[in-house]
Amino acid sequence: MKTRDYKAVEYFVYHAFDLNNCWQSYKVASRHHYRIEDFGTWCDIIRLLDKCGKDIRNVKYICPINLKTGHDHWLKKADAIEQKRRDMERMAKAKAHEAEFYRNKSCFFGIVISDEDIEISVLDSLEAYKEEGNKMKHCVFQCEYYAKTDSVILSAHDHQGNRIETVEFSLSQGKVVQSRGVCNSNTEYHDRIIKLVNDNAHRFLEAKRATA
Repeated sequence: MKTRDYKAVEYFVYHAFDLNNCWQSYKVASRHHYRIEDFGTWCDIIRLLDKCGKDIRNVKYICPINLKTGHDHWLKKADAIEQKRRDMERMAKAKAHEAEFYRNKSCFFGIVISDEDIEISVLDSLEAYKEEGNKMKHCVFQCEYYAKTDSVILSAHDHQGNRIETVEFSLSQGKVVQSRGVCNSNTEYHDRIIKLVNDNAHRFLEAKRATA
């Protein structure tokens, strides 16, 4: 090698996958006298750049001043892209159930339960389930709660619109079976929310009977 970078030779000899994917990037970086201290981390960056659709022969991207900072930056970007892809797949799958969702759940739309501090309303669209799951950092959308025919899912929030907990009401049991805050935690309003919904159980059961 012209640059006599024996460290690079040693790394790529034992990492054929990185050799195939990163060699051209390495040659560009080498021509610009960029010294790679950690080839494993640098090759990770090249793969992450590729996942993010960036030009892996552009020195702007392949020659970061700080390897760790560059790695963490592009990992975050790649994770966001992957999350968006998964969300799109989940939404496409959910859309296949959309007609059934509206057929089973529309009779509950518009039911609102409130007191002086809290307002609890039914999630009335697939997008609402997705938003609830994203904001509350739980699996109400990922685990397809919209497809559970026995359940009504509600969002409890304060009068400023800040989400507090997500509530699952069972039609067969006629009561709340779970209520979860951010990351499935219980909030200071937990018992109060459950009591509010249970005290209004008849509204859900009557709405269901009206469509039978």
